[in-house]
Amino acid sequence: MNRQDRADAVDREMATRLLPSAALQALSRWWSENDMRFADGTPGGHTVRYTPSRWAQITPWPPSLASTSHVGDAGISRAQAASIVADALRREAFREALVATYVWGKGKSGSPGGSGPASLQKILTVEGLDTALARAVTTLSERSAEAAYAGFQGLVPGFGPSFYTKFLYFAGKTVVPATGPQPLVLDRVLARCLRSLAQAVGRETGHDPDGSIANWVWRDRNWSPHRYAIYLSFMQAAARQLAASSSWPSDASPDLLEYALFATTWQASD
Repeated sequence: MNRQDRADAVDREMATRLLPSAALQALSRWWSENDMRFADGTPGGHTVRYTPSRWAQITPWPPSLASTSHVGDAGISRAQAASIVADALRREAFREALVATYVWGKGKSGSPGGSGPASLQKILTVEGLDTALARAVTTLSERSAEAAYAGFQGLVPGFGPSFYTKFLYFAGKTVVPATGPQPLVLDRVLARCLRSLAQAVGRETGHDPDGSIANWVWRDRNWSPHRYAIYLSFMQAAARQLAASSSWPSDASPDLLEYALFATTWQASD
């Protein structure tokens, strides 16, 4: 088998096996510690802290975010970000939607050195940005999350998958994909978690004994649209697997699993 055939074989095994017992146990512990925080079965309460004054140069600034003249820090939850994006999309204010998702995604990380606001400011100056954002939302509604993801690839310098999947994730709270699962966030942390799962499956099946295939397909950045589709399918199936257990809410959304995997330190080699 060539490299892609081996990757496909590992993907099929992962789709059949889903989450191993060690992961189920770790997620069960996580839920027992966070069930009151996310009682509605969603990660809507997941709140990120940011410093509004550090984003003073960013326009358009969503009116529902704390004013950039605000002293000190403020917080934005997933539920609040989803509400801001929904309002922005209704008004076709795509840049406001982007700013809200970027601030939530970046938070205070990098902000003291300016990387968050400075990077966003560069992205906002890219010619054709509004068209790209509008097209992504339309593609999501008319086709799929995978197709919307593909439309973003290499289109806006400095705006990579870790952040445009955040835009798609929040847009997907308002815009239902015509086919396929809802978009979810995919970043380096989550890719490494899936890489760990793939490495374990590859070793056990002999399809990837040295982990090189897992390192290739679940690299830290620049995932292919196909890889994003594999990720969404796996997460949807794994969420159903968890919901069937007694240690996870039966009505939980797949993004609760996404956040739980992000928030835990579990690895398949543990």
